[in-house]
Amino acid sequence: MSDFSSVGFYRSTIVTAVAAVLLGALMLAPPTYASDTQNLWQSLQSGGHVVLIRHAIAPGTGDPDTFDVNDCSTQRVLSQEGHQQSDRIGTLFRDNGIQSAQVYSSQWCRCLETARGLSLGAVQEMTALNSFFQNRGMQGPQTQALREWLREAPLTQPTVLVTHQVNITALTGHYPQSGELIFLRVEESGDVVQIGTIQTR
Repeated sequence: MSDFSSVGFYRSTIVTAVAAVLLGALMLAPPTYASDTQNLWQSLQSGGHVVLIRHAIAPGTGDPDTFDVNDCSTQRVLSQEGHQQSDRIGTLFRDNGIQSAQVYSSQWCRCLETARGLSLGAVQEMTALNSFFQNRGMQGPQTQALREWLREAPLTQPTVLVTHQVNITALTGHYPQSGELIFLRVEESGDVVQIGTIQTR
């Protein structure tokens, strides 16, 4: 085999190998949901859909041992960046034609701060959205309670649920970033189908 042929052979082999690696990476990569965000916003306004939001940026993990649900000074709360993020999320809703919504929140202060920062309407507290990060025994009962609520809720107008990473992951299998939006379709059976996400960081 000539030197020229050898170079061509090895070049072809390398190109084939690189293409195989890239194809494998694409097959393993999670789907990118945010590429067609307009459809997500339209779905939220069409009924039968809901958006979950992980609370905005609140530095730290879990809550202090002195945690008291009624005392924000004992909890992780939003940083300045977190407040700015919740404001941006509210603006994102309005920029996409949603001026108001049914807003529900965990009773944790960082979720209530996020929900109120959206400025989409009155915020209603929902215990099924409370964190079970430090009480994993509540994961099953709370997730089931949330599923039942979704099954029976009318969802005739845009509906927003502000909650925690553990709750979202238990319901959908998705691990969201702070302030991430997870759009769900609620089937007649009560099953939920994730139709897309939007990151806001």
